[in-house]
Amino acid sequence: MESGVPLSGGQRALIRESWRRVSGSPVQHGLVLFTRLFDLDPDLLPLFQYNCKQFASPQECLSAPEFLDHIRKVMLVIDAAVSHLENLSCLEEYLYNLGKKHQAVGVKAESFSTVGESLLYMLEKCLGAAFSPEVQEAWSKLYNAVVKAMQRGWETLPEGD
Repeated sequence: MESGVPLSGGQRALIRESWRRVSGSPVQHGLVLFTRLFDLDPDLLPLFQYNCKQFASPQECLSAPEFLDHIRKVMLVIDAAVSHLENLSCLEEYLYNLGKKHQAVGVKAESFSTVGESLLYMLEKCLGAAFSPEVQEAWSKLYNAVVKAMQRGWETLPEGD
């Protein structure tokens, strides 16, 4: 996976340490991330439907068991990226397919910048003073590498499946 500028050993250590502090409560921290996401872009709410049910509010969505499962999955993807910092390319195909899935349900590629902002917000809220500019830069690099791999799923024509 081409991540532009590769993560340094120090950046990988910062990511691992900060993730260790967050990953023990994935749903709790994922709720912070998605609450922020809906605050920043309420138009994303209609993308989350389960059994054809449209949520009336972000709060209703955030408390739905199906959405809590989605949060767990998102946190697992982040965990996989952290676990494979030395070899992100092994996640390339998975992230490519994940990108295609998101495109199929109507997620716009541009929305990933809002998700990235929400991820950094969650990390800042959860880590407090430990969320240094260096931690922010390391996570931004990792997130950008993941999004680049997912966006490749957008770039394929449907008939190429």
